Amino acid sequence: MDQRVKPSPHEIRRAREDNPKTRERDLAAQLGISEAELVAAHCGDGVVRVEPRVNDLLTGLEAVGEVMALTRNESAVHEKIGIYDKVVTGNHNAMVLGENIDLRIFPKIWAHGFAVEKRDGGDIRRSLQFFDATGEAVHKVHLRPASNLYAYQKLVAGLESSNQEPTVAVSASGAEEENEVQGAVASVDDLRDRWSRLTDVHQFFGMLKTLKLSRRQAVRMVGHDYAWLVDNDAVGAMFHHAAAGEMPIMCFVGNRGCIQIHSGPVRSIKPMGPWINVLDETFHLHLRTDHIHEVWAVRKPTKDGHVTSLEVYGADGRMIIQFFGKRHEGEGERDDWRFLAENLPRIPSPTAA
Repeated sequence: MDQRVKPSPHEIRRAREDNPKTRERDLAAQLGISEAELVAAHCGDGVVRVEPRVNDLLTGLEAVGEVMALTRNESAVHEKIGIYDKVVTGNHNAMVLGENIDLRIFPKIWAHGFAVEKRDGGDIRRSLQFFDATGEAVHKVHLRPASNLYAYQKLVAGLESSNQEPTVAVSASGAEEENEVQGAVASVDDLRDRWSRLTDVHQFFGMLKTLKLSRRQAVRMVGHDYAWLVDNDAVGAMFHHAAAGEMPIMCFVGNRGCIQIHSGPVRSIKPMGPWINVLDETFHLHLRTDHIHEVWAVRKPTKDGHVTSLEVYGADGRMIIQFFGKRHEGEGERDDWRFLAENLPRIPSPTAA
């Protein structure tokens, strides 16, 4: 947020009325506020503030039935239609492991929540929207025609906050989230030794934390046998090859508070301007290709043989989106995915950060 005087709730609502077609995220940016502040300004006018009690939310959502789950960051929007089932609660990590809705959630990041009703012609669109302390969206749940409205209303009533003021306090943007670690002291030899001894992809984050490296620093340092740079157009090529070959993939989009995963085929790939769009029956993805700064193919050892990911980074060093071939624990990597990842056009790697 800049230092301008922020608009009042009344001014925010007026701006919303004057710009009915503008997306909330874009309108908030134009007003110099966070999206959470934009939504909060409508408390009492189609919006109810709810407490971001993640475990209660997740256990209550299954009864709501079919919904659309949305997780996004600045450059990618990931939407899945399904049911919140196979919920695993937890204060530090929570999960939804359903067939269609597959989430990894970090509840301590969830700071603000709202139940939102918006008129759309003769219909009312309902959603639950959750934000971090800076006012950035971490996760949204949109009702669909098949949703159980009674169960939704019961869930909202149970989460309703005693504070229904049309303002919300947000903190300054956490610029330190995944910034490049300055003066990193890890040696290439130490990184390669630890990397070579990985037995599970989930150990990767712990390795980075121990070595005090960002993910992008690690892939730049480790060497071409473990990570190599590919052309930025490789993402579009991967989508088209996967669709043409009916190859099931895994697609991860996340932010500080939530990671959402698609596992399965992709079929309808629709480029539009700077966007690559996947428009399938239960999976929609919108990816800003003009935000892509680097794309790395990354090879990690596991007890089932190495697995290969495609990792897309923005100019700020943060990962926008990540892809794997679809696999289950205990299975080796798909041959068709490995062949595709290893044959995307390579470009010379930059020097290590």
